[in-house]
Amino acid sequence: MDVTTTLLLTAIAGLLTGTGLIIAIGPQNVFMLRQGISGSHVIPVVAVCVVSDIVLISAGTIGLGAAVSAHPTIITAAKIVGGAYLVVLGLIAARRAWKPRATSTTDDSGRNRGMWAALGTALALTWLNPHTYIDTVLTLGSIASSHADAKWAFTVGACVGSLVWFLALGLGARKVAPVFSSVRAWRILDAVIAVVMAALGISLVAMS
Repeated sequence: MDVTTTLLLTAIAGLLTGTGLIIAIGPQNVFMLRQGISGSHVIPVVAVCVVSDIVLISAGTIGLGAAVSAHPTIITAAKIVGGAYLVVLGLIAARRAWKPRATSTTDDSGRNRGMWAALGTALALTWLNPHTYIDTVLTLGSIASSHADAKWAFTVGACVGSLVWFLALGLGARKVAPVFSSVRAWRILDAVIAVVMAALGISLVAMS
């Protein structure tokens, strides 16, 4: 098997492995789904999620995962902080489900504030979620390193998987947007989001 074929197969392995890990239900995906359905700042949020994944996966390939694993107290602290944050987000979603509010998007300043809030939430859901580090830095980084000279081909494949998934989720969610033309549908979605966020947060704290 020549070098080109080896690199291609390794990249495909990275694509499949990375996509498989990212597709699992998590706060990033739930948030992206909501943004996609509402059509609110989808591309900027996709960019934040993908760039964050690229940085984290690359850090794992470089060897940051081994350094983090050597300090379990860091992982424990991250689980507690991240878990608490997810519970708070779950409570906010529960409040939206219980008492939905109409939001205006008619003025530019409101849209700008909404975009920065969305980007801030996307960053927090990525960088304050310990599961993100486990999936990207530790898991994907370790698997990439096992491919020796082809480790960066695996890394590129995993990063492409992140890009494809978040674009598909964010843009594809618009297909079901008509279903969410009623307040009732949004309340149901927010209730599901509240349960997912709270469950993930509580599980993280319990595991710390």
